[in-house]
Amino acid sequence: MSEQKRIPQHVAIIMDGNGRWAEMRGKERSEGHAAGVEPVRAALRAAVRNGVKFLTLYAFSTENWGRPEAEVDALMELFCQCVVSEEQELVRQGVRVCMIGDRSRFSEKVRTALSNIEHRTADGKVLTLILALNYSSRSEITRAVRRIARRVEAGELTPEQIDEETLSRSLDTAAWPDPDLIVRTSGEQRLSNFLLWQASYAELWFPEVLWPDFTEQDFDRAVEEYARRDRRFGLVKGK
Repeated sequence: MSEQKRIPQHVAIIMDGNGRWAEMRGKERSEGHAAGVEPVRAALRAAVRNGVKFLTLYAFSTENWGRPEAEVDALMELFCQCVVSEEQELVRQGVRVCMIGDRSRFSEKVRTALSNIEHRTADGKVLTLILALNYSSRSEITRAVRRIARRVEAGELTPEQIDEETLSRSLDTAAWPDPDLIVRTSGEQRLSNFLLWQASYAELWFPEVLWPDFTEQDFDRAVEEYARRDRRFGLVKGK
């Protein structure tokens, strides 16, 4: 197998540990989120350099609305600031930005910022950056089932025609391949409602590093770890 073939086409990252990073340093949790911006840049650079084509970042889950209001407000403001400040660099690198999740709960300011960055980076061909915002996999699957139910109700589809591909095409991620590698920083070893359907055959890696300390070298290690894995997809090796 060539080295190029051993590169994951799609890497997804659960960016965990911002709050703990801040608390360990006697800082506000919002400062941890701000410190998590540079690792996003590092992950993008490393993804492009390694030839990864799709990078999904779990930036804000539906459960995160239960955090203190001040922390959520700071996160929303950080999203808007980053979208504006990073636009030119994303375009220069050939990065296309897309979003998955339910954006209806976001303020008009946040929705506008997200729509603008999606539109202005739409021609990017080097890497697709998929931001999971107000995202949960169970919510995504529920919305997909509703879409399918409406098609059945409209007579476009019979129950017997529903298969795994039908559901996959109804998910937020229908336009992209499933992740080959899912990384969760901070040492926690769970998916936390992230890409549960799509992760069926993904390789998982759980480094101890907290997200604000994540570097290009950590991304490289993730790719190297993936290259060492023997992916059989339920088959016998060599078959």
